[in-house]
Amino acid sequence: MKRNVHIPLVLMLMLLAISAACGGPESQQTQGPSLDHVHITMGFRPDIQFSPLYMTIEEGFAEEDGIEIEITHLPETEAVQLVGVDELQFAIVSGEQVLLARAQGLPVVYVMAWWQDYPVAVAAPKGSGIDTPSDFEGKRIGIPGLYGASYIGFRALLTSGNLTEDDVQLDAIGYTQVEALSQGMEDAVVIYANNEPIQLAKLGINVDLIRVADYVHLASNGLITNEKTIRENPDLVRRMVAAFKRGVAATIEDPEHALEVSKLYVDGLDAADQSVQLGILETSIEFWKSENLGHSDQSAWENMQQVLLDMGLLESPMDLNQAYTNEFVD
Repeated sequence: MKRNVHIPLVLMLMLLAISAACGGPESQQTQGPSLDHVHITMGFRPDIQFSPLYMTIEEGFAEEDGIEIEITHLPETEAVQLVGVDELQFAIVSGEQVLLARAQGLPVVYVMAWWQDYPVAVAAPKGSGIDTPSDFEGKRIGIPGLYGASYIGFRALLTSGNLTEDDVQLDAIGYTQVEALSQGMEDAVVIYANNEPIQLAKLGINVDLIRVADYVHLASNGLITNEKTIRENPDLVRRMVAAFKRGVAATIEDPEHALEVSKLYVDGLDAADQSVQLGILETSIEFWKSENLGHSDQSAWENMQQVLLDMGLLESPMDLNQAYTNEFVD
């Protein structure tokens, strides 16, 4: 049978006092401050190249800045749409996606330049005679598809060589560049300079690289948010940029440790060829280095806009100062 217990008033006050003492500063210190939940999307799958974000989380940089990060993976076109309508707070996308999204009325803003140079390149077998963009004329060139950063970068190279798409045979081959080049199916392939050349070298295939970065400076991968988040919660943007910058710096400082950390996020990375993966990371790092990490260069955005105008993907120039800012980096 349930009994009714009557607690004397004096005893009740003592219990309340004890409870208040237990919930004092010591208890609050143990629990720690609450963290702002940040949702960020990038790329189509986890990869060693995203190690700076993994380091941002695992090394505690995000938590120290009061942030809890949740990662998802989506194509860039979907990412900018979701950030633009404020369904997502942050994403990692390339510079051309920012300009194309703003041309569609999506108020996305690039707030930190992670990659200082555009990593797209064309690879040709060493000694093939394909050494400059003008050498593409009449050649059969494989490309993942007529979209995205690979296509933008290749068009920039064509312009540098005073060529058009009509001057080459362009084959959409998906992400099979290593196989296509190693098996002689293409004269050259559009690749990422920090990735496929490492894989090809492991197969004993040496290549000549024609890098976009050697001909034109373009806005590359970086962190974006939207105008609403900047307006209503600039401190969150500032803290996110600060934490991510620390993740990039830590990866540059110790890529071998970053590789180990990445194994917590990338399935199968521990079973992959470690020399290849470390080579990809170390080559990527060369594209990130800067005297001022995260800073966007005005000329890179002007050049990117001109490439998109030349391709007919933009109808008219836009106010680039609305598309990117160094406020949160500086």
